[in-house]
Amino acid sequence: MEDSTIAAPNPSPRRVGDRLLTALKQISIMILRQWLLIGMGIACALAYLFPDIAKTDGGVIRSEYTVLYGVIAIIFLISGLSIPRQKLFKQFLNWRLHVLVQVISFLLIPALVLAVVHIILAADPAGHIDRAVLAGYILTACIPTTIASNVVMTRAAGGDDAAALVEVVLANVLGPFVTAVWTVTLLPKSAEFDTWRYGGGSLEIMYKHVFQQLGLSVLLPLFVGQLIRWTWPERTAWFIQKTKLPKLASACALQSLSAQSIIFVVLFNIALYIALTVISFFSSRPPKFLLNHRWFQPILKSMPPEETIAVCFCSPAKSTALGLPLLYAMWAPVDFYTKAKTSVPVLLYTTEQICVAQFFVQLFRRWHARIAEKEDVEVDGDGDVRSRPDEVEIGMMQRPAESHGGVV
Repeated sequence: MEDSTIAAPNPSPRRVGDRLLTALKQISIMILRQWLLIGMGIACALAYLFPDIAKTDGGVIRSEYTVLYGVIAIIFLISGLSIPRQKLFKQFLNWRLHVLVQVISFLLIPALVLAVVHIILAADPAGHIDRAVLAGYILTACIPTTIASNVVMTRAAGGDDAAALVEVVLANVLGPFVTAVWTVTLLPKSAEFDTWRYGGGSLEIMYKHVFQQLGLSVLLPLFVGQLIRWTWPERTAWFIQKTKLPKLASACALQSLSAQSIIFVVLFNIALYIALTVISFFSSRPPKFLLNHRWFQPILKSMPPEETIAVCFCSPAKSTALGLPLLYAMWAPVDFYTKAKTSVPVLLYTTEQICVAQFFVQLFRRWHARIAEKEDVEVDGDGDVRSRPDEVEIGMMQRPAESHGGVV
């Protein structure tokens, strides 16, 4: 009796090779999307191997000028070239955006961190978590949002980079005046924090340094970029499109701390950043049951997806550009060993926020694409798909007036 079983055909070597090539291509694309993390890793390795090249005082590349001024200036010059003037002016007048971002940054985050600090003080009378770390967290909570990475990541995720740019400028103008007073006010009243409460440093040099950097690396390049765009709008748009410049713009204290302090700092930073991003998201786009409630309808409103993305990157972020100069200026008389331990939360939070934000870039990009597809395509009663008559280009961040109040 003949065997009726038909053997499954073996896949041809060519088909297997195509599948392998496709898989390798997808893996390569996924790795390249994490270019910032890879670049940070390479930069850290090079800094460890060749520390004299990029040190801020007399290094080979003079990073106190080339990085702190030059690189950041290039990012904001590109922003000035690529963002339409009308769009930038519109976001300057967006008071709801200003209130939401600055309240989260200067009020909500300090309140949450202060609550955690008091819980730790009550649960850890033996001092396993170094008090310098807790003082550093209060300072970290009070400093403004970071300068360059917010704009870069907002743009990469498909958000409104004009909104991010405006909030960065506003926060870093307010920060030098708010942060110092707010930090000293929020320090716990126990004797353990007297070292930081009565530090007695002078802030004049810090104010000069911060506003000099803000003017030369942010405001001046932004103004020059806007002036060039206003003078030659068509040529500038062509140049930006052909050169892909926005993509270019995206381009020992630990040993003195206890193991408990280091573990706490690393894990708490990640949890805090994720929690603040979630809070920022739902503050920008409240749930439907709140929007539909008669008590909240007059005051709550859902932001467009592009502005929501900007809020989610600007609100939780903190800046070393102001944080570290302020720390060393406020507590100049304090010994260097204590200041180094106090700076650990500032340094690690700002580093970890970039790593975690890279994953949020991918999530928000997919979310934005899904929202755009839902809002720009309607299905009629017969099942025919038609585009909205008032559909506009998503890249210009201009949206139909009625979509601002909707929730998806």
